[in-house]
Amino acid sequence: MHIHVARRFTIMAISALFVSGLPLQASAERALVATAANFAEAAEAMVEPFRNATGHDLQLTTGSTGKLLAQIREGAPFDVMLSADAATPARLIEDGKAVAGTSFTYAIGRLVLWSDDPGRIGADGAAALENPDLRFVALANPDLAPYGVAAREALQSLGLWEALQPKLVMGQNVGQTHSMVATGAAEIGFVALSAVTSPRATSQGSSWEVPQELFTPIRQDAVLLDHGADNAAAQAFLAFLRTDEAAAVIERFGYAVGN
Repeated sequence: MHIHVARRFTIMAISALFVSGLPLQASAERALVATAANFAEAAEAMVEPFRNATGHDLQLTTGSTGKLLAQIREGAPFDVMLSADAATPARLIEDGKAVAGTSFTYAIGRLVLWSDDPGRIGADGAAALENPDLRFVALANPDLAPYGVAAREALQSLGLWEALQPKLVMGQNVGQTHSMVATGAAEIGFVALSAVTSPRATSQGSSWEVPQELFTPIRQDAVLLDHGADNAAAQAFLAFLRTDEAAAVIERFGYAVGN
């Protein structure tokens, strides 16, 4: 009698884990995750709930997507990449550095024009960019960072790319670009909405969310890298990114949820 009851509860417990979508692991592992700079805070906020849900652990390394791509190509032992675009994971799969069929859009980035000065940007972002008193406009380097590509496309759509060339200053990634504006090195800059709405933000300043029709949507894709193909923690983290718990974190940090 007691044996049958114990067995029934064991089966129920195992079934519950599978129904909830959480992997059942014999032992905990750790995954090394290469994370685009713009998503660093959101990724950090996922570490503890992921650990609680799966028993696995994560170690995060952040940088521009271009820099991370170069490191992966040079043999850096990352297991998962959270890119700031969709093209880089696709390129890694083509290069044989990532596992085919594992990439998906985990978040869609939102671009804002931001200033630490509460009065500098009003309802018309183009007017703020055309202000003759403006000295410097910061953006991420389009050759390295997808948010830089989006900023360039937005300026081109507004017809301001050529006119602003003498005033443009570039960071290696969108996080560095935010720092340039926050420290006053540039009065205004194109940054991720996630940086402006971050719990760590010390100043709200003024901002204008760049209309989506001005730039190609910033689809941020995740992918399982070859180094992590047999890493249970890496596989579990990609599954976790698709859960409602992860979606709540993604939206809280200023992103739209991917598909």
